[in-house]
Amino acid sequence: MKYQFESQRVSYPYFVAAMLLFGAQILFGLVIGAQYLWPDLLFPAIPFNIGRMIHINLLVVWLIFGFMGAAYYLLPEEVEGEIYSTKLAMVQFWLFLAGGATAIVGYLFRWHDGREFLEQPTLIKVGIVIVVLMFIFNMIMTMIKGRRRTSTSIVLLTGFLGLAVFYLFAFYKPVNMVIDKYYWWWVVHLWVEGVWELIMAAFLSFLLIKLTGVDREVAEKWLYVIVGLTFLTGVIGTGHHYYWIGTPAFWQTWGAWFSAIEVLPFVAMVAFSFKMIAKRSRQHPNRAAILWTAGAAVLSFLGAGVWGFMHTLPQVNFYTHGTQITASHGHLAFYGAYAVIVLAMASYAMPNLRKAGSAITSQKLEIFAFWTMGASMLFITLALTGAGIVQVYLQRVLGMSYMETQSFMNIFYFIRLFFGATFAIGLVVYLYDFFTGKARQAA
Repeated sequence: MKYQFESQRVSYPYFVAAMLLFGAQILFGLVIGAQYLWPDLLFPAIPFNIGRMIHINLLVVWLIFGFMGAAYYLLPEEVEGEIYSTKLAMVQFWLFLAGGATAIVGYLFRWHDGREFLEQPTLIKVGIVIVVLMFIFNMIMTMIKGRRRTSTSIVLLTGFLGLAVFYLFAFYKPVNMVIDKYYWWWVVHLWVEGVWELIMAAFLSFLLIKLTGVDREVAEKWLYVIVGLTFLTGVIGTGHHYYWIGTPAFWQTWGAWFSAIEVLPFVAMVAFSFKMIAKRSRQHPNRAAILWTAGAAVLSFLGAGVWGFMHTLPQVNFYTHGTQITASHGHLAFYGAYAVIVLAMASYAMPNLRKAGSAITSQKLEIFAFWTMGASMLFITLALTGAGIVQVYLQRVLGMSYMETQSFMNIFYFIRLFFGATFAIGLVVYLYDFFTGKARQAA
């Protein structure tokens, strides 16, 4: 039986905000990419440290908007009931948008907390906590009032609960730098290599069930495997950040072993996705959504899995930490694991949000955007990897100074900037299709 729920439409403004902020993030990415080559560009209005801060914070904000929008679309179909309160969802939306915009603009005027990735001033942090609590309350009440609870919805809720709990460590700011970094990773690592993976896995499960028509029981068995591997590897795998910050030496062993097997949840996601697609019982007309879904599994495996494993062992990390090798991993991992799964959910949901019941027409622009952005991000990653190899050899092995080393890396920065521009072209095409595309049938 096919259920259509009016309250799913509350996800539309979340997707719109996510896409606009995504565009802004890439704009600032191009600016700081150019600043590697021309350091005085836009100085002093937007110095590199502020541009980088805005680039990263926009990433986090637009992804969370995307996560929430996708959750509000997913939940009614999973629980077979309307969202508990669409009014609360809209109040939450405007609060989050106002808080996020205030924080981003504030960075331009040097209003920030100074802690990397957690630069939001305390007042904004309090607002974020309130917004997330409103969202979780709405999720829980929706699940209580719904006709059923599924493994997909429970895993999704667990992921958001973890997101809320671990963000609380952003308020803890000890004077001792070792202690500060120890708990700082409880937000940064346990978000992106822990609870966010649960959110991604829930979306992946939902999409594969809807797009392939496979039996829910089979899909959710795979979901349990992914969740188990995520908890097993991701939590103790936090130790790969503790190698060189003054923590006990046993973290080198624990961090090495468990972070090395952090690749397993992503292997499971790839196997899960292609097995379900191969066994599909229906040919879904939304080819773009299928592409984004399969792309999320593959690119997350490459970015978070392969590139993560490449420099996670302490014998390698001793030379590579804090270099462009880390940046190469971060770019492909965030895009592959989280950006693409949000785009997949948007691709699936937007047709019905525009006009339910309309037939799918041409998806050529969206498919062009998929391949353009995916290929561009792979070349950006390879360019940063090349820069990182040069940096490790000249700076960490031969002992050359940081600034002198940078002069040997310019060719890679040119390549990265070029493919950053092609990525932006793909995104512009995607956004044009997103905002002007014809109505398509999503279910």
